[in-house]
This record gives sequence, C-alpha cells and structure tokens, in this order.
Amino acid sequence: MIDLHCHLLPGIDDGANTLAESLDMARIAVGNGIDRAVMTPHLHPGRYENTRSSIEQPLREFRAALRREQIALEISVAAEVRLSPEILPLLEQDELPFLGEMAGYRIMLLEFPHSHIPLGADNLIKKLLARKIRPIIAHPERNKDVIRDLAKIQPFIDMGCLLQLTASAVAGRFGEGPHLRARQLLELGVVFALATDAHNLKGRRPELREGMQAAAEIVGERAAHAMVYKNPRAILGPRHVAPR
Repeated sequence: MIDLHCHLLPGIDDGANTLAESLDMARIAVGNGIDRAVMTPHLHPGRYENTRSSIEQPLREFRAALRREQIALEISVAAEVRLSPEILPLLEQDELPFLGEMAGYRIMLLEFPHSHIPLGADNLIKKLLARKIRPIIAHPERNKDVIRDLAKIQPFIDMGCLLQLTASAVAGRFGEGPHLRARQLLELGVVFALATDAHNLKGRRPELREGMQAAAEIVGERAAHAMVYKNPRAILGPRHVAPR
C-alpha cells in the first residue's frame, strides 16, 4: 500500500520526536502492508517553518537510517500545506513541496484549519488551479465545519479538489462525527485516497489496513484498494520522485 500523508520525519513538526520513534513508526507501517510513504511535515507559516529546501536534509538522513536498519519502506517528501496567504509567495519562491503530478497538474496536500473552513478559501484555491496546481484536501471529515454540515465541502469538490480521508477516521477511531462524515463521503463516491496521517506510536499510528477494510464495506474491495494504491500511484508515478 501507499501512504500519501504521514509525519514520520523526526523533530520538525508535531509528528515523530526522535529518529528512534521514526524508525519504529516505519517498522509498524511496513508490518501493516505499507511499502511506500510520502513524508508530509506541516508547512504552517508562523508555526512550522518547513519549506521544500529545509526538509531535503531530514529526508536524506531518514532515508539513510531506513537503509541502515534494513527497513523496506520507500519514501519521498512533500508537505501538508496549511491554507494561508503565504502559499502564493512560497510558490513564487519555489518552496512548496508537491506530492507529484497528475493529468497536467501538480498535486498539493492542502490542510484547512481543524476548526473551520476560512472565508476566501475558494478564492485561493481558484488561484492555485489557475496555476495548474490541484489541491488534495487533507482529512475533510475531521474539519468542524464539515462535521456540522457536510455541504461545506461540496464547493471544493465542484472546483476539482481531491479528497483524502484519514484511515483511522474511516475505522471510527476519531469519534462519531468524523466517522459519519467519512462514511458519507465514501458513499458519495468523492474520496480519492486514504492515508494514515500518522504522528506517533500510540493514537496516531501508521496503519492503513483497518481503514481500507472499513472503506471496502462501503465502496467494495476494488475501490477501497484503489484508494491506497492505484490512485496514490497515479500522483507519485512508478517511483517516489516528487517534482518541485
């Protein structure tokens, strides 16, 4: 399986704290059937000042540690980009890491604040789309505006955004609200990918299988498998080489 969204790089956001924890998380991922994963540290101006250039060295060091420990996890890097006015300047500076490309668009993992969908989010996304950048919205089922009203996410689907659900939310491990919304989005047929959004070794582990199995109960095994392999691979290509 392919994990498009996880926080295994140590010490650069609220994910793994140490290299030892990162390696243990990688072992769990491999044991769960994940053989390819994109490291997506938070890029959140004012909080996590990660950029394309600043995360290259942590990626190289983690990749070397995986080889040294003989952990069979192929990795690349992107970022979980917080919706903010700083996105466009960072784009002009070539400091936004992308997941990859698909159908002529660069694909960005975009995060809304958990509490709401900001006013003007649609306008910023229109500007990205005009620049041939397609957002894949991270964990919309956990956004409180969407939990209150499922229709809040519809304008972004209509614009052409993709949706990525958290596997453990599909399995019911984020509570009733996210579980219900995840199931509804699956039933509507608008989910592109499942990912772990793994942060640690306890409540936010790098596990996809349970969520895929829960999704299969709604959309069938073939469609659920596509969300953890075929669809992510369409972005990443045959190898994990994400373009700038």
